[in-house]
Amino acid sequence: MENPEHKVRASFRLPPVNAIFQGRVDFRKAFYRLVTFSLLTGLWQIVALRYHNTLVLPSPLATAKAFLFAIFDAEILLNLLLTLKRVGIGLSIAMVIGLSLGFLMGYFKIANKLIDPVIGPLRQVPIMAWVPLTIVWFGLGDGPTLFLIAMVGVFPIILNTISGVQAVPMHYYHAARSMGAGRWGLFTRVTIPASLPDIMTGVRIALSAGWMSVI
Repeated sequence: MENPEHKVRASFRLPPVNAIFQGRVDFRKAFYRLVTFSLLTGLWQIVALRYHNTLVLPSPLATAKAFLFAIFDAEILLNLLLTLKRVGIGLSIAMVIGLSLGFLMGYFKIANKLIDPVIGPLRQVPIMAWVPLTIVWFGLGDGPTLFLIAMVGVFPIILNTISGVQAVPMHYYHAARSMGAGRWGLFTRVTIPASLPDIMTGVRIALSAGWMSVI
């Protein structure tokens, strides 16, 4: 006869280590990234030795030392925080405008037809073409920078929000209506969750574009 105590102990037996970490840590992916990083660093070192000029191309070691110095430099950290503040404010403005117009244009075809002729030409204008106008409009300071960050970030958010809203399957709405959902319920319970992946894609593109245009 089997011992009951043995059954209790068996029920509390820990799973194998590979079962615990399976799906959480992709060691193969991490290895590939390490190999790529090592190859790029080695190529960087070879080219730096070829030029032998720190002004043209510093070595990886010199760059690492400069990076460590920048981390502990109070003035650099202060400027970094100021840059992050500008990017955050500009991205917030772009999200407010972009999400509002994106949901409006995605929901209503008339709004899309009315607003798209304005957005289409504006998003084709190069970012550097706005610089003189922003200085004239806002003067020197944070105004031009915030305008440029918001300008380059609003269009990806608008386009991806429209794409996300229009890609929601109609049977989602039919199922929600059959359960008594109203307009606000459809928007909060169906449209926003279903279009969120496209919206986040637009926000990521807007963040990278705003960071590149902050200077």
